Amino acid sequence: MNTKLVQFLSTDNLRLPGLLYEPKEKTKSIALYLHGCGSASIFYSDKVNIYAKQLLNKNIAFFPFNNRGAHYIKTLKRMLPDGTEERVHLGTSYELIKDCVNDIDGAVAFLRTHGYETFYILGESTGANKIVVYDNYAKNNLFTKYALLGGGDDTGLYFDEMGKKNYFSALKKAKEAIAKGNGMKLVPKYISEYPFSYQALFDVLNPDGEYNIFPFNEYMNKLNLSKKELFGEFKKVHNKTLVMYGAQDEYCYGDVKKCVKILENQVQLKKNFTFLTIPNCGHGFEGKEEELASVVADFFSNS
Repeated sequence: MNTKLVQFLSTDNLRLPGLLYEPKEKTKSIALYLHGCGSASIFYSDKVNIYAKQLLNKNIAFFPFNNRGAHYIKTLKRMLPDGTEERVHLGTSYELIKDCVNDIDGAVAFLRTHGYETFYILGESTGANKIVVYDNYAKNNLFTKYALLGGGDDTGLYFDEMGKKNYFSALKKAKEAIAKGNGMKLVPKYISEYPFSYQALFDVLNPDGEYNIFPFNEYMNKLNLSKKELFGEFKKVHNKTLVMYGAQDEYCYGDVKKCVKILENQVQLKKNFTFLTIPNCGHGFEGKEEELASVVADFFSNS
């Protein structure tokens, strides 16, 4: 196994780090990995090595990278037209999920310069949401297969955590702050214990926004939060797609089977989806990492 730390530029010129795992035998196939949000980073998880081992055994290179949503608050560098760099505040506290398109396209452009031609992508938690967002917005999508692992209903979870009154109050305050040019300011703790900026909070809470890919809570409890079609972006996915959840996923409202069944029903006439549940593990597939990575590697390698 050949592993090296690399940097690349997103299409809006953010400098991002990644790990490039390459097999001994030359390959033109590679799988990209999107981590979740919050304190997530590929550099703090042994899981990336497990994915790498299984994928390289199938002669598929592996490229996990820290996107702009890594950590809560992270200072990144952006290249300017004159060749200098500016420091910008990002991380989950400031990220807008639609900007994942810039990160993913930048990663693909970088990897194409290394000779890669066949692309797969897997994403965990919010990383799964980002894959669907990317599928919906990318203008030049080169991926042939997706693996959506534990895709989350952040909007619905915050609705439950905040309660209806506080949820709509926070949504309104965030929208007003953005309109006044204060979107980058952090919200007070009485609104959120997490260090969200107003723009990031609105992005997560907005029922009609890009974040709301898997609205299980709204669907199951008929909350009528959204004007957009529920699961609309998910239903538009045409690539071969593996959808996986841990059977005890703690973010599936106590009923993983029901959530998975909802997704199956959304695409019941489409043959490009495969649904699997791994028993005896939660949202992070703890203790089942080898099985998870093996299933993903098999899915990507089989025609």
